[in-house]
Amino acid sequence: MRVAIVGAGTIIFKDEGVGVYAQKYIDNNYEFESDVTLVDGGVLGFQLMTYYQDYDKVLILDTITMEDEVGSIYNLPANEMLGLGSYKQTAHEVEIVEMLEICSVLEKMAEVNIIGIIPEDIISVHIGLSDKMKEKFFQFVDAAMAELDRAGIKYKRKDEEYPLEDIILSYSNPQSEYKNGHQANYQL
Repeated sequence: MRVAIVGAGTIIFKDEGVGVYAQKYIDNNYEFESDVTLVDGGVLGFQLMTYYQDYDKVLILDTITMEDEVGSIYNLPANEMLGLGSYKQTAHEVEIVEMLEICSVLEKMAEVNIIGIIPEDIISVHIGLSDKMKEKFFQFVDAAMAELDRAGIKYKRKDEEYPLEDIILSYSNPQSEYKNGHQANYQL
């Protein structure tokens, strides 16, 4: 089974980057025995269509706009997303739903689940997460890993944790020693 884990969202609008951070956190803190591809989807939109067609299972990690308590986490299969009009609040949410609609009529489409979390602030221009999102971040990652468990995907956690704060720092200052999510060794 080929699996893609896609972090969606825009990191410059505070909590809207939670999906991208979660994908990066999983990439840095877990090893997979199965065929798993991690994708920083950002706002690639329709360019992600390939994953829906070439993979067997796709997890999209994203914010979700619904009337519920901030930090509530949902695991929605694609067929439920298609009937959920309220999800389409941001530009990338619209693109994700439109891609699902297009792919649903094609011959092959992956089993798609959206692991979504209700954000607190997707308006402020700020790289980072609100305190509420930080508080719920690991439950969000756990929801993604639980979906992988249900699909029978084998993985293990790495011995050393790569902290969330370092991941956020790597996005806030891409030219720093944290470029590409790893602290560079500049020994001369």
